[in-house]
Amino acid sequence: MAFVGKKFPNLSVNAMNEMGDTFKLNVLEEAKNNNKKVLLFWYPKDFTFVCPTELHAFQAALGEFEKRNTIVIGASCDTAEVHFAWLNTAKDNGGIEGVTYPILADSNRNLASTLDILDITNEQYDEETGIVTVEGDNVTYRATYIIDEEGTVVHESINHMPLGRNVNEFLRLIDAYTHVQQKGEVCPANWEEGKNAMNANRDGVAQYLTAQLN
Repeated sequence: MAFVGKKFPNLSVNAMNEMGDTFKLNVLEEAKNNNKKVLLFWYPKDFTFVCPTELHAFQAALGEFEKRNTIVIGASCDTAEVHFAWLNTAKDNGGIEGVTYPILADSNRNLASTLDILDITNEQYDEETGIVTVEGDNVTYRATYIIDEEGTVVHESINHMPLGRNVNEFLRLIDAYTHVQQKGEVCPANWEEGKNAMNANRDGVAQYLTAQLN
């Protein structure tokens, strides 16, 4: 299910912070109430392999996101207690000690199911027993959402389990969308902050392409 151009689901989910506090967090309200963009990234499981490298990479770039008026939120289907245990495990032991942004604990999978990002390859219902069986781990893929200040999803992407994300690409996308908001121009392929954008009309693209040839 694609959510680009739509409001992010209005659902409150348990979350954990580095202090060990469990609280309800609503991503849509975080964006609208704070007048900030939100970068929400999902990962499959705590205490795994690619996942801690991503959480540390987002933490290392947290200051850059804050400069861009953007809140970072992690998420998985682990419980808040498992998150807290991982937050208290040292980096040299595969942990995420030092991560300070909140992490959703969507253990009932309400939000992940709504977003349709769970690793469920097949689901069958047995009418006689009433038992539902699924194939797949029923954990999330590496899904990423950028949500604007009005709560609208402006970017979504999904990686398979083995493919770690490039955090700098999300900074670039936030820069590009901010440019669109502020300047009314659109951002061409490979655009970065400081490069030329263009007007969204025939003359605009012609001028841009001509400049690229010179």
